[in-house]
Amino acid sequence: MSPIIEVKALTKKYKKAKELAVDNISFSVKKGEFFAFLGPNGAGKTTTISILTTTLAKTSGEIKIAGYDIEYQTKYIREKVGIIFQKPSLDKTLSAEENVRFHACLYGMYGYRPTFRMMPAVYRDRVMELAEIVGIKDKLFQPVKKLSGGQQRKLEILRSLMHTPDILFLDEPTQGLDAVSRRALWEYIDTVRKKQGTTIFLTTHYIDEAEKVDRLSVINYGKIAFTGTPKQLKAVLPQQPVMKLYEPSLEDAYVELLQKTGGTADE
Repeated sequence: MSPIIEVKALTKKYKKAKELAVDNISFSVKKGEFFAFLGPNGAGKTTTISILTTTLAKTSGEIKIAGYDIEYQTKYIREKVGIIFQKPSLDKTLSAEENVRFHACLYGMYGYRPTFRMMPAVYRDRVMELAEIVGIKDKLFQPVKKLSGGQQRKLEILRSLMHTPDILFLDEPTQGLDAVSRRALWEYIDTVRKKQGTTIFLTTHYIDEAEKVDRLSVINYGKIAFTGTPKQLKAVLPQQPVMKLYEPSLEDAYVELLQKTGGTADE
């Protein structure tokens, strides 16, 4: 089976920047896999995910998403992916539900109707189901500008899941969420993945989130320093006498790897 994401020698250089934001990286993701980019702020995580979701042009390299070439077939790729951006992307002049409705209609899921009640029952049911899951049901018809930062984050999560994407890209998705909402989100994502075979691509700097994935790449200064399972990452730690007393954690291995690759990149 071919990977659902294939990246070869991807490079990105911003104008006027002295260093490469993404430096000749290659990796692949299997269909149905829970994959993550783990790295500090400024490491190249968001740049990479923006390129993969067709919202940012690459400088060079080859990319295929769900079998489609990103150079020529962006329309088909956009139909296959969902994205939760790190930075807010909501229209604050609209209500929460209106943001969802316009997004769903933009993806061609439904014909546009001027009110929620005029939309098809399948749309209304889907919105209410997701609103219940992410904990924003009571805020659904309020203006976005009146929602808290955490509530706006929940709305973005709801919106990204509306068209049931084959690949769900999550760029630091739990920022601004409380502990209860954070747990509920991961439980739902796990359910979606198991029931629908959705591929999950996460970017994070949270060690506990990286523990949940099948495989991960550690990225620093635009370069991939490691790719493998969390267990394999732990195994890269040098075996010292003190380590016989306890099992090394993923955080231990991650910090060690960052130190070997130049420390922490600035945002």
